[in-house]
Amino acid sequence: MPSFLSRLAVAGTATVLAAGLITPTTAQAATRPSDRAAALRWTALGDSYTAGVIEATGDETDPRDGCARTVESHPEIVRRDLGSLVDLRNVSCSGATTDGVDVTAQAPLGRPLPPLGTDPNGPYPAVPPQIDAVDAATDLVTVGVGGNDLGFAEILKSCIELGAVRLGQGTPCKDKFDASLPDRFDRLRNGYDRMLTALHAKAPSAKVLAVGYPHLVPENAALCQYGNLLQFGTFTAGDLGWARTALLEPLNALIAGSAAAHGDTFVDLYPASAGHSVCDADHWLDGVLTSVLPLEYAVVHPNATGQAHTAALVENAVLGG
Repeated sequence: MPSFLSRLAVAGTATVLAAGLITPTTAQAATRPSDRAAALRWTALGDSYTAGVIEATGDETDPRDGCARTVESHPEIVRRDLGSLVDLRNVSCSGATTDGVDVTAQAPLGRPLPPLGTDPNGPYPAVPPQIDAVDAATDLVTVGVGGNDLGFAEILKSCIELGAVRLGQGTPCKDKFDASLPDRFDRLRNGYDRMLTALHAKAPSAKVLAVGYPHLVPENAALCQYGNLLQFGTFTAGDLGWARTALLEPLNALIAGSAAAHGDTFVDLYPASAGHSVCDADHWLDGVLTSVLPLEYAVVHPNATGQAHTAALVENAVLGG
């Protein structure tokens, strides 16, 4: 049994004893603070898909440092589910790239996301590289990052603007960005490999879970209604199909390949979230907006339901070995 699972199993046994499933006297003796197994030390790293950010994933957690971690983000759900079995340090941060995980400080933008408005509590001080929350005693690292390395926000904004100009026709966003994708993916590949190498160096005994991205765009882009801000706004159908096959699916493949090369576990969100895209009736991700009245921004992020499904897959990967 891997060492991190051994610790989880022992901690779980202590929790069961503390719950009184044996006689109280024995339970008290078995779970004295000096004897109790340490909880699994877990550090959650990642971007806004990990942090939560949007109002549809609940209130922000404390301390509010501009990273916009929310109470219904998947690390916080797993923390509640596993209780005393885990000791979580959640340092995920909206806008994070692989560099922000292992190399550079990040200037967090807060909530809501610019350019839609500025956080009234900002500006915020820079936060250190997320890897600073990892050390040799860390048992588990989860990391969900990569979209910002490719420029997801820039591409999303441009696709909406160009689609409006073209009145929903053609593939103006593909025409603008397609030629730049090989270089963007090369940079991400190098950054992801460097990041995983750094994480293993910092926490050599830790299990690392590399979390992918969900099914944002349906297989049939015609399901998306042009101009609907609860979906992709003025994205053209052609650009939506391009975004799925040229951006999202290769991104997940890159993360899976890098994780495998490092002996890590890839948590694949894509198959389970098929049929639950931004444009599906039972959608686990919200579009440009979560709602019009009241006005709530989402900028294409998982809602609480999507975060809960991610939590279940992460939890399975933690408990499954």
